[in-house]
Amino acid sequence: MVVAALALAGIFVALYLTLYKLGAIGELSCQVGSCETVNSSPWAVFLGAPVAAWGIGFYAVTFVVAMAGLQGRFADSRRLSLVLVLLSGFGVAFSGWLTYLELFVIHAICQWCVVSAVLVLAIFLVSLWDYMAPEEVIRDQ
Repeated sequence: MVVAALALAGIFVALYLTLYKLGAIGELSCQVGSCETVNSSPWAVFLGAPVAAWGIGFYAVTFVVAMAGLQGRFADSRRLSLVLVLLSGFGVAFSGWLTYLELFVIHAICQWCVVSAVLVLAIFLVSLWDYMAPEEVIRDQ
């Protein structure tokens, strides 16, 4: 449930950034950093789509997998736990790349991008904990 809640929060952050990038929102509410600089840079598009839109897809898939893990027949599935670890590990690597670009190429930080990176890292850590936990601990929950 924790992973699903974090993924849902990520969907909202990515949706907010996507709506800005698509012009549906006039300006970003950014108290710290330079969100508009980051989101108007050439690095804010990946394979023809806004990076934030890819984030929506990532968080939506993560949410679906996490919710599937709450279903009775998948509740004890180590495979779903492994899928979440691998999926969120990819998300951490991609977020790390984007953070590198913000710091060393764009020279600006977007607070919403940082929030997204923290969310994906939290998803990874929770997923890793779930995968590594002994089976008897998981059953007792």
